[in-house]
Amino acid sequence: MLELNIKNETSKLRVVVLGSAVNNGPTPMAEEAYDPKSLEHILANTYPIEADMVVEMEAFNSVFQKYGVTVLRPEIIENYNQIFARDIGFVIDDIFIKSNILPDRERELDAIQYVIDQMNPAKVVRPPEEVHIEGGDVMLWNDYVFVGTYKGSDYSSYVTARTNWQGVKFIKELFPNKIVKEFDLVKSRIEARDNALHLDCCFQPVGKDKGIIYKRGFREEADYMFLVDLFGKENLFHITRNEMYNMNSNVFSIDTNVVVSEKNFTRLNNWLRSNGFVVEEIPYAEIAKQEGLLRCSTLPLIRD
Repeated sequence: MLELNIKNETSKLRVVVLGSAVNNGPTPMAEEAYDPKSLEHILANTYPIEADMVVEMEAFNSVFQKYGVTVLRPEIIENYNQIFARDIGFVIDDIFIKSNILPDRERELDAIQYVIDQMNPAKVVRPPEEVHIEGGDVMLWNDYVFVGTYKGSDYSSYVTARTNWQGVKFIKELFPNKIVKEFDLVKSRIEARDNALHLDCCFQPVGKDKGIIYKRGFREEADYMFLVDLFGKENLFHITRNEMYNMNSNVFSIDTNVVVSEKNFTRLNNWLRSNGFVVEEIPYAEIAKQEGLLRCSTLPLIRD
């Protein structure tokens, strides 16, 4: 039995689901793109190929092995993108919540059913149909649950709007003892540099009191200021529009002092090291072309 335990983003990691790029399928057609960054690379003929993405994910896997993390992988679905495990579910405390994701991605949940079968069935929750919520929008910080959402009246027409107000309400009702704070994110269907697809595209805590943040990812300055006040401006690394586009806030913590980061994030990685972090640099720039990176590829199940 898996004794689930996730209370924050940075405590020592014990068990994680890591997505897979094996048998990833052909490059999608433009009309099949879920996000503007993927669309950009489809149109430019620079969409990543399976062989390159497999190498990147195995580099990530090898870092987990180095730190003694138990890594679970999804069962392979032929010709299907299974990289972004974060989208399909997430853990808060000892509860596994299945995401209500885009309907044609439901098969990804089936591919980790063998993992779900190792959980206490009473601790596995499926939200009602009207609730939209994805793991990239849900971020734990001890007493807090940060939830990215989109409050625009045109929510239903935005494929990049992934978590709705009903999703926020669902989390508040499921965890009445948590402080659930929602953040209204900037979305764009056409410009990836102005699209915070999930909360982890514009913010993520690292260590015990620090974070990476992109101010313009928040539709309301008050939401940004909430994080500045909570963490302290001196503890936040502010990324640029281009760094947000390259997914600089989408790193992944294996421990309070160990961060896995993309090797080209020079400015960020130097800041992390200057603040006492061990930075495990790996190549992940090809996967980044799909508007997802290291945190998106993981589904942590147990941390200390």
